[in-house]
Amino acid sequence: MLLVDTKVEVKYKDGGVRMERIPNAVYTKELREEAVKLVTEGGLAIPEVGRRLSIAPSTIRYWVKVNKEGKLDNVGRKRKPLTDIEMELAQLKRELAITKMERDILKKAAAYFAKESLPGMRS
Repeated sequence: MLLVDTKVEVKYKDGGVRMERIPNAVYTKELREEAVKLVTEGGLAIPEVGRRLSIAPSTIRYWVKVNKEGKLDNVGRKRKPLTDIEMELAQLKRELAITKMERDILKKAAAYFAKESLPGMRS
């Protein structure tokens, strides 16, 4: 199954990390079917599926509604599919964002342990 990662970059705001979504993301037919299957057959709640797949719950709710009408295959037909380069770019941006988050965690951990190892600085 081909999944399109919709969270792509890290923004630093007040020292925090925030992931942003691709505006007007294009989801594959397989991803839509899998999301609907998790809700209908898997018994998972729509918000839980949204968290697991990084998709807005309103989008999944719409897919479930359209699937009940038997029209899930028609969803997204008017959109042009992502090219291989666009998909690779989204994947690389996601990997970069994860790497930046890991780096920041390691910086904080190093500072914490460096402070702890100084003589007379233990609390």
